[in-house]
Amino acid sequence: MIASLTGTVAHVTLERAVLDVGGVGYLVHATPGTLAALRVGERALLHTTLVVREDSMTVYGFADADEREVFETAQSVSGVGPRIALAMLAVLTPDSLRRAVDSDDTAALRRVPGVGPKSAQRLVLELSGKLGAPSGAAGGASSSTPAAPADADGRGQVVEALVGLGWAPKVAQDAVDRVLAEAAGDGPGDSDPGGRDGGTVDVAATLRAALRTLGGRRG
Repeated sequence: MIASLTGTVAHVTLERAVLDVGGVGYLVHATPGTLAALRVGERALLHTTLVVREDSMTVYGFADADEREVFETAQSVSGVGPRIALAMLAVLTPDSLRRAVDSDDTAALRRVPGVGPKSAQRLVLELSGKLGAPSGAAGGASSSTPAAPADADGRGQVVEALVGLGWAPKVAQDAVDRVLAEAAGDGPGDSDPGGRDGGTVDVAATLRAALRTLGGRRG
């Protein structure tokens, strides 16, 4: 098993990155929040897990060991594979997931793409007692995740990520516009996903907010 990779970031998108480790480029799949912290040309450490299938070997990367452990534990639930487990961490932090399981909050779990009412209930039942207790940190997004806009203001990155998760481009664009419009109506704060100073969009925060707005719906 590849437990971690340390190398130079050669390429990064909202879904994956290429990490150059001693001249070998490793393609690593990760959440937009984890990828937002990576900068091309800079060195990075990712905690990783290798998922082996008959026709593929895929590396998944995480900002810390806790995310990796939650990713691996989530796949112990019947019907949950790497794609859904990664989507869970794109929408919920590990502690948010722990709180949802502990409090039987199936509504929070249904915000994850691919998780419906029955799947959410199964997650609660099968993950109960397996994830440990929440640390007590509030909120659904990681406060340590910086933004990494790659286009004019980051909107395109968020829309691209939503389309990659299964939503139609128009639905994705409408969700992003709605989230940013709502943010523009609030007072300034650390959780504001949009830049009102002519700045950029916080990609990770905006994506999480759009996913919560969309829930499991597609169209």
